[in-house]
Amino acid sequence: MTPGGAKLRVLGAAVLFSTGAAAIKAVEFTGWQVACLRSGVAALALFALIPETRRRPTLKVLGVGLVYAFTENFVLPLSHDEVVHGKGSLLGRMPGDEWQRFANLRAYYGFMWAHPGKKLLFMGGEFAQRREWNADAALDWHLLEHGDAAPLHTGVQRLVRDLNVVYRDFAALHRWDVDPRGFEWIRHHDAGHSLFVFQRRADDGSTVLVISNFTPVVRRNWRFGVPAAGRWREIINTDLAVYGGSGVANAPRDVEPIACDGHAQSLCIDLPPLATLMWAPASPPAA
Repeated sequence: MTPGGAKLRVLGAAVLFSTGAAAIKAVEFTGWQVACLRSGVAALALFALIPETRRRPTLKVLGVGLVYAFTENFVLPLSHDEVVHGKGSLLGRMPGDEWQRFANLRAYYGFMWAHPGKKLLFMGGEFAQRREWNADAALDWHLLEHGDAAPLHTGVQRLVRDLNVVYRDFAALHRWDVDPRGFEWIRHHDAGHSLFVFQRRADDGSTVLVISNFTPVVRRNWRFGVPAAGRWREIINTDLAVYGGSGVANAPRDVEPIACDGHAQSLCIDLPPLATLMWAPASPPAA
């Protein structure tokens, strides 16, 4: 570490072992007061790379990052380190067939944008580049215009754009990023279905409910507790057809006075396969 703290060397958990332990890598940041490679998000990135049949025993590691998420100002990086030195691309390392690889990547991006911490996505990730990054070549922009898979690539690009818009417009996704009041687990123990639910909150009273289904199974009429009554609506669904998904979506729903997940009221919705959803009250609270 340099004198005066101008540079900060940060140790971050990078590789998940079968025991839930991690290898350590060092990254040096400049011009950033505090930064860290979050082990919980690294675990989720690896979780997305595991075939669905092997995911259930590893679900418990996904909450590791939330144990200390509010002790520093964290960055959630999918940096160039993840797409060089023989690792291939993020898309290429996803399990399943062509459609499932894209769906896994979209679901992961949705989770990452909802998770506490600032986001870093290296070039090419915004449209699911297939090749490993090459410093001596341009990005494969032609994937957006040519070939049968062009709609899948443009779908990822559109999703990243929409995630950025929602992240900007909904204070609950960023304003209390480093405050424990900004996060609450709703359901994190449903390993049998590779499913978890949490909410983000802000000081203006707004809230966003986040649901991730990391199985390729559509789950109809699933109920989750919500923090407030009224009508709620989807603000992000990574399975929408415009993103290359199967198009399993939900119309706005009225909260029912049925207790669930420790809340006095709940929503009953359909869960798309390999997808992350974000829900918010249809009429946000006054600022």
